[in-house]
Amino acid sequence: MTIRVVVADDQALVRRGFAMILRVSRDIEVAAEAGTGAEAVRAARLHRPDVVLMDIRMPEMDGLEATSRILEEADWDVRVLILTTFDPDEYVYRALRSGASAFLLKDTPPEQLADAVRTVAEGGALLAPSVTRRLIGRFADGRTVNPAVAARLERLTGRERDMVAAVARGASNGEIAERFDIGPATVKSHVSSILAKLGLRDRTQVVIFAYESGLVEVGGHDIGY
Repeated sequence: MTIRVVVADDQALVRRGFAMILRVSRDIEVAAEAGTGAEAVRAARLHRPDVVLMDIRMPEMDGLEATSRILEEADWDVRVLILTTFDPDEYVYRALRSGASAFLLKDTPPEQLADAVRTVAEGGALLAPSVTRRLIGRFADGRTVNPAVAARLERLTGRERDMVAAVARGASNGEIAERFDIGPATVKSHVSSILAKLGLRDRTQVVIFAYESGLVEVGGHDIGY
């Protein structure tokens, strides 16, 4: 299957560089390029990509607003990978809250970009280590627990809550399968059911949900099993 991508960045050389890197991969097609957030929204409407590679700081409309608009309007399965020079807390959290599935810095090695696009296209979550540290720090004081979000936990079975917690702590499908003594395919089925019940798009949103609902607390459990 060919993954269709729209590349949005206001710097032409950077944008074309990303496009060239991706075009080397036979399973990735760069459907369009965009130099502003507004152009990214129009390109997404026209080309219906699987993934949008989105810069944050752009004229007319920034990448965060463009991300929100694309995902709100889309009647097809599209995911957004934020790729930027900047990684302060405000951008990380706003990007993920706007629906972005991944957040990478522009110093990411070129050979990893195509793999990142594939991961996002398949519904995976992807965060740079420095971004992960900042995201976890956002929840460290516990003040981000949202009662309305917490109420949605009632939609889940006990096993599903345990799986949400495992995803939030960074466990892979294989690790979850081993922990619960089930097959990887069964884990995928459970995760899909969880996404549907909670109205979430992907594993990245599951992580945010787990912390905002209070299901998982920072420092409450060792990483890994």
